[in-house]
Amino acid sequence: MSKEEANPRPSTNSKGEFVRTASSFRNLVKADPNAEFPAEAGRYHLYMSLACPWACRAFFVIKAKGLDKIITRSVVHWRMDDNGWEFIDGPHRCDADTVNGKSNVREIYTMVEPGYSGRATVPILFDKKANRIVNNESSEILRMLNSEFNAFCETEEQRQLDLYPEEHRARIDEWNEFFYQTVNNGVYKCGFATTQEAYNEAILKLFNALDTLEEHLSKNRYLVSGRFTESDVRLFVTLVRFDMVYVGHFKCNKKRIVDYPNLWAYTREIYQMPGIDETVDRFHIEHHYQESHPHINPNRIVAAGPELDFAVPHRRDTILAK
Repeated sequence: MSKEEANPRPSTNSKGEFVRTASSFRNLVKADPNAEFPAEAGRYHLYMSLACPWACRAFFVIKAKGLDKIITRSVVHWRMDDNGWEFIDGPHRCDADTVNGKSNVREIYTMVEPGYSGRATVPILFDKKANRIVNNESSEILRMLNSEFNAFCETEEQRQLDLYPEEHRARIDEWNEFFYQTVNNGVYKCGFATTQEAYNEAILKLFNALDTLEEHLSKNRYLVSGRFTESDVRLFVTLVRFDMVYVGHFKCNKKRIVDYPNLWAYTREIYQMPGIDETVDRFHIEHHYQESHPHINPNRIVAAGPELDFAVPHRRDTILAK
């Protein structure tokens, strides 16, 4: 359901609306040592893109939970052409595939499932011991990282961090569904629309949702009960990319996030959390979107702006928790 597409040209329906393909690998890592995929230090590898908001959900939780040393990672090249996501060692934090020695992500899929013809997407949580893809659904990877690797967190504070607390799950799920449809995937529905009707419908829903979120965050520090949860992670990865690329490249230009005082301060607060700035790479974000969609940007020219300062004090700590 939730991840960056690997094919250069996205899928649309008869109305010209963007249609996201469902994930196909849905196994789960468990803290139980007898599970098919038990949580173990050094066993799992994350194939990811620094441009992709879905993949960076997982990277965010790795940083927040202190799992850097026990889950290895490979970062794909930012530019996605006919071969999809490629591994190129060296430039701007890009990596070779040091686990399987493949040249692109599709080769990972066909290695574990010969004849695989689906989309070759990231993120991928890969089991190095079993040589299998465990899961390629970002929302499920996020939750596994949140709850199943607590024995390996670097600090007690990170171990105690729970982004999906049981008492708030119903509200978290409501928020997730609300802004997945309208914001997370909504920006893609705007950018990949192939008819005016589809674009008009998507842009209206997107900015109505942003208005709702702005109002809510004017009275609440975070989305759910004054507590930082996975809903904030899921929203942040879209907000932090919004002014960089979605405003121009995806025609989401009615307003910018900097024009929303509360959404902008909220985005800065999360960006300023320890380690989270490492999950936001402007070069990968700006170059990926503007170089990888020739049907939108045929000459692949990368815009010079905008100027954004995520280090400006946010002062969100003055808002009462509700």
